Amino acid sequence: MTDTALTVFASQRFADHVTPPGYPERVGRAEVMQSAAAAFAERGGAVIEPRPATDAQLQAVHTDAYVASIVATSGRAVSLDPDTFTSPQSHDVARLAAGAIVQAAEQAMAGRGRALAMVRPPGHHAESDRAMGFCLFNSVAVAAAHALAQGASKVAVVDYDVHHGNGTQWIFYDDPRVLYVSTHQSPFYPGTGAAADIGRDAGEGRTLNVPLAAGATDADYDVAFTRLIVPALRAFAPDLVLVSAGYDAHERDPLAGMRVTTPGYHAMIRHLRAAADEICDGRLAGVIEGGYDLEALGDCLEVTLDVLGDAPVGEAPTFSDSTARIDAVLDQVVTAHRPHWPSGVW
Repeated sequence: MTDTALTVFASQRFADHVTPPGYPERVGRAEVMQSAAAAFAERGGAVIEPRPATDAQLQAVHTDAYVASIVATSGRAVSLDPDTFTSPQSHDVARLAAGAIVQAAEQAMAGRGRALAMVRPPGHHAESDRAMGFCLFNSVAVAAAHALAQGASKVAVVDYDVHHGNGTQWIFYDDPRVLYVSTHQSPFYPGTGAAADIGRDAGEGRTLNVPLAAGATDADYDVAFTRLIVPALRAFAPDLVLVSAGYDAHERDPLAGMRVTTPGYHAMIRHLRAAADEICDGRLAGVIEGGYDLEALGDCLEVTLDVLGDAPVGEAPTFSDSTARIDAVLDQVVTAHRPHWPSGVW
């Protein structure tokens, strides 16, 4: 078992990615993260200033031309697509965000405890050759590729952002070494993430999508984790669990239509910590993706830090609300995946 300490990677630099007025992925999110990191440090937690990702680390998942195109935005405000913008320092900040989760993954892989990268902009929509959905570099994909290059044989990425992580899915869609799992609102932006999308060629069965209708509750998500996600993690047996921690399925979030509460997020991260403790000696690293209500983001960061910290993991909360939305897709997900997994997983 690894050391149980939690290390946070955070920086004031994440406020230097400046977006247009009224934009939901705004500087205030960095301020909430920095406040949470400061409170964690005051309680004796370790907070480290991250270093930027290298060209080689970025180019492991992005094309050379794409990396060069983002470098070329340095010093300028550019609209990359209708939802994705840069400001003069955005390239440097996005590179720092990717570097933060790379370091977090290194921390976990070295047996020095769990780690959380509190960063912006988010990354999971960025594809190998294009920016989209507020995202410039796909930070969690960069970290997964780095972990594989450094000796991990298998990496799991669990993405509980309310939006499907299309970029992460497509980057690893044919790679059997990476299990990509996503819970997300569907139909919704970016329009990907069907239950039938399970991977391609050698990667068949290594993409596990759990699309949920708007209005999904804490109980829906809890069933998704206990019946689908944790069994898949046990069967896959990764060397490292990476978490794309998006908090925009929260009931207060302005962009989506889910009904997850802060205790619901507590349960999700608790399930993942317990699974990592059981499966891979606690090697878990997370990176912040979405979450656009600042109060909800702060509350969810607080419970995430608590669950990933030194205290025993404890029992998961239980929920009695409706599970109609997971019930509607559970059999579909299992049917799509059963041929690609050992008997008894589901």
